[in-house]
Amino acid sequence: MNDSPILDSEFAASVMAVPPLARRADYTLDAVENRTLIRHIEAGGVHTLLYGGNANLYHTAVSEYRDLLDQLADSAGPATRVIPAIGPDYGKMLDQARILAQTRYRTAMVLPLGGFTTSEGVAAGLTRIVDAAGMPLTLYIKSESYVEVETLARLIERGTLLAVKYAIVRENPADDPYLHRLLQSVPATKVVSGMGERPALVHLREFGLAAWTTGSGCIAPHMVMALLHAVKTGNHVEAQRLYDAFMPLETLRGEISLIRVLHDAVTFSKIADMGPILPLLSSTPPEHHAKIGHAAQALLALERQFAGPSAAR
Repeated sequence: MNDSPILDSEFAASVMAVPPLARRADYTLDAVENRTLIRHIEAGGVHTLLYGGNANLYHTAVSEYRDLLDQLADSAGPATRVIPAIGPDYGKMLDQARILAQTRYRTAMVLPLGGFTTSEGVAAGLTRIVDAAGMPLTLYIKSESYVEVETLARLIERGTLLAVKYAIVRENPADDPYLHRLLQSVPATKVVSGMGERPALVHLREFGLAAWTTGSGCIAPHMVMALLHAVKTGNHVEAQRLYDAFMPLETLRGEISLIRVLHDAVTFSKIADMGPILPLLSSTPPEHHAKIGHAAQALLALERQFAGPSAAR
């Protein structure tokens, strides 16, 4: 695992994979299957792994957290940055921050909490968490009410926050006053689009965000890195072609469940067996399995076709 200091340039150099987390039938961590998925992602050139919502860390026990951190650090290659999530509530964050302080991790992402928060309370709490963890945090923003733009900018200026994963859903991602205001005070190099491929092209082209987080890219890492390169170099035709390839699975994720569909899609692709998903979530309903499996296998087939020529060069 890469434990060097994090530079802003790192966020623009790789799409940020957000993998599911493999567990055995008794819900214990499956180190072998998690390592298998990590190797597949790394082979495609993706070198930032964010374990958050797709890994269902919302429901991970604090008593398991150190084992999880150690397994991920041991499984990732030396050039791969691993970012674990903490929270979403303050008490859980504080316990996890004390564990993180004993590790080589350089940042952790704060999972979003809906309700029972104020902007001032978030700022005060995150400052205390940073002191306990001994590292800056990455903030996952899903709601305008979670933290005010001015407060968020102040936390970044102070070094409390290293980066922002921006995931406020808009009907038209180009029409986003909150994001416009945020980028007036926060460098775009510190903001990563956090909603998969669907808004990614707009977020990079129109707002200049560093990169994006990907779930489907865990199945097709060569393709998602090629999509990043095409967007950055202005190759619009290639970018659209690659973007379209991700949409069938991304559409199912949006219609059914972002987390649950990806968890099952990785298993159905046969890249790795993710096992059961940790409660309080559950697998996608059986009536959706065939179409999820078809979309996952079709995306993997495209990935293998795409990776073949590049691997030969």
